[in-house]
Amino acid sequence: MHDPHTGGLFASVRQLVATALEMVQVRIELIGTELEFEKRRLFDGFLCAAIAMVFLIVGVLLLCSTIIWMFWEGYRLAAMGVMAVLCLGIAGVLLTQARKRLHNPLGMFHASTSELERDKESLQSSKSHG
Repeated sequence: MHDPHTGGLFASVRQLVATALEMVQVRIELIGTELEFEKRRLFDGFLCAAIAMVFLIVGVLLLCSTIIWMFWEGYRLAAMGVMAVLCLGIAGVLLTQARKRLHNPLGMFHASTSELERDKESLQSSKSHG
């Protein structure tokens, strides 16, 4: 009455579903790990940048004040103008560099998308062989 081929088919389907769910779970965990890594990397970068900016601003103000104070009375205004242009130029260069460094050409979830692509290719190759 009980067909052994039917039980084997259902067992195979259950095993296939279990394997697929396990693959999905691993991929979701990988995405979560990558998201956490990106979050920490960005937070650390912004925190270091903020602290560096405070010290940079204090240092530049002290340096500019010292240089302006050292100039003769008639040239202090010109010295202030040169210092302002110099600081603005350096700030522009640094902002451009920061933007380049924060740009990630591979994308946020590169490892996850690579794994999913590899899974898709292996499924397609198994279909063509089977």
